Amino acid sequence: MKRSIVLILLILNLSIAYAQKPRARDLGVPFNGSTGVFNAITDVKGVEVGYSTIISGTGENIVGKGPVRTGVTAIFPRGKDQKFSPVFANWYSLNGNGEMTGTTWVTESGFLETPIMITNTNSVGVVRDAVLKWYVDTDWYMAEDWWYTYPVVGETYDGFLNDIYGFHIKEEHVLEAIDNATSGKIAEGNVGGGTGMMCLGFKGGTGTSSRIVKVKDSSYTVGTLVQANFGRKPSLTIAGVPVGRELMDTLNNELKLPPQSYRKEGDGSIIVVVATDAPLLPHQLKRIAQRVPLGIGNTGGYASNGSGDIFIAFSTANPDAFQRYDFSEVEMLPNDLIDPLFEATVQSVEEAIINAMIAAETMEGINGNKSYALPHGLLVELLKKYNRLKE
Repeated sequence: MKRSIVLILLILNLSIAYAQKPRARDLGVPFNGSTGVFNAITDVKGVEVGYSTIISGTGENIVGKGPVRTGVTAIFPRGKDQKFSPVFANWYSLNGNGEMTGTTWVTESGFLETPIMITNTNSVGVVRDAVLKWYVDTDWYMAEDWWYTYPVVGETYDGFLNDIYGFHIKEEHVLEAIDNATSGKIAEGNVGGGTGMMCLGFKGGTGTSSRIVKVKDSSYTVGTLVQANFGRKPSLTIAGVPVGRELMDTLNNELKLPPQSYRKEGDGSIIVVVATDAPLLPHQLKRIAQRVPLGIGNTGGYASNGSGDIFIAFSTANPDAFQRYDFSEVEMLPNDLIDPLFEATVQSVEEAIINAMIAAETMEGINGNKSYALPHGLLVELLKKYNRLKE
């Protein structure tokens, strides 16, 4: 009997081990900086992330029927149960061939008043409208009679693999992503809004990472989530290794029949969300968002003409800063002490992108178009070849 129990436990442990996808650090990819417990945006206390993932159908693309490879990602700065609880925020566009709604008011007011949603290019409108309806149904504004709001919804284009003109994202999928929002460990790769995305010549998607920094006697967390769908294969760089050039003839994307929109190699987009618990004001969060491109550049991104590279940063500090009619007192980190947060942003963005690629699995979509996963074994060999493998 005891032997049977031991055997069952062993099988369960092995099943759990195999079910957990490796991340970049598990393969020995070296990164700078110290991570939080989950190495995720959810290391920032209060932040919750949820997904709705739609994968259905194979073969020829029939508009409105599929195949479907898409989804929705929801990010709540203070958790969905907090309801209306604005955070200081700001945003930055490196290249504007993309969309993130609600950002003009974020800059004007200095606050992010809504969750951040991410989906595919053609579903921004339905996601925005569904969030508004959810506010009404859940009394998000807590019995206020007169309110207005501008949901923040970002996008990247998944039409290489997904029936993007079939408009498959519905209100139910937005609600599913919201309902699934949770703290702790979160999934990466082919999930949520990142389901049908490609990155730097391989399968891309959703990725996350975090850093812990110390400023004087205080420790702060910077967490990043990316929806990575950008770049050309020759540019792919991991830990300084020219992985893309080394794998130029390996597992190239297969385009059987073209998607309905024109797409050049290197076109695509990346949405980046940066969260921190450091007491930063909106002008400082703008500076944080402006450091995101440095992390993207470390992986080989350079913001091509056809790329939408849009970033938003928020701080969960100063929970009582937003007031309708009363004065409020806020805490602010001095600018002369902000450098560790800049560095943490660059480091976590870089790792989040690579985590997205490591977690992503090969995907076949519309018309048999296929995007291959970054091959883990070959990556490890290249890291060894260039003496970059972390033992």
